[in-house]
Amino acid sequence: MKNFALLAIACAGLTASVYAQESGLYDPSIMHAPKDGVVKLYGAGGPHTAFQKVANAWQMKTGKRVEIIAGPERKWSAKAQSDADILWGTSEQSMTAFLETYKTFSSDQVEPIYLRPTIIAVKKGNPMKIERFEDLLKNGVKIVVTEGAGVSNTSGTGTWEDVAGRLGRLDDVRAFRRNIVAFGKGSGASLKAFKDLDADAWITWPEWPVTYADLLEEVALAPERKVWRDVNVALSPRADPEAKQFLDFLVTPEAQTLMKTEGWVR
Repeated sequence: MKNFALLAIACAGLTASVYAQESGLYDPSIMHAPKDGVVKLYGAGGPHTAFQKVANAWQMKTGKRVEIIAGPERKWSAKAQSDADILWGTSEQSMTAFLETYKTFSSDQVEPIYLRPTIIAVKKGNPMKIERFEDLLKNGVKIVVTEGAGVSNTSGTGTWEDVAGRLGRLDDVRAFRRNIVAFGKGSGASLKAFKDLDADAWITWPEWPVTYADLLEEVALAPERKVWRDVNVALSPRADPEAKQFLDFLVTPEAQTLMKTEGWVR
């Protein structure tokens, strides 16, 4: 019984240490004080271009300022810990990771607001004539995928594996993996790899071919292959009052029309 008690204490200590881990970006010396008269949204690149369209429309209507700050988290983390009114996550797992750093925000404040499906991005003109997922399994096709690799918070983590494995065929995953030429740590890094390596295909989201229409075009995945992930938002309890007003506008029919231009649907 004594040994069992000691084991229980040891296990409890291990569990506590696991749950006590902090994000490497978290800085407890930063005070979160976002009330400054400007609505500030922070998150990873991708949704930011559609959000900017909505922000422009809202600013025209209200005259109130909105700033959309996007990109790799390490570039804006300290500022967001100081003055973020709103965080957006490009997937649920991305937002869950953010909550390890931005302690003013909590899981019960997170609201999924739009969805988009995985797609295949190909070179402009689609020289390889890629029309469906199975075309990616052919010899010689060069594929870029997006992966956090345990060091980067990105919505792309695991999406290629989900797409390749959707039908429960291990051979699909094997053949697809053999054709991967780069694992980009974030969508921006994946886009760079796509260009630098002259890749043929990239498993990504609809907003990227829209934003880089001179370089990319979209090939839709069949319904049974698509993976859907949401964009979600969290409002700071200390936010400027206008921040809630902007979030309300962000899901209006007018905003939905703007978001849909980049593949976001409700």
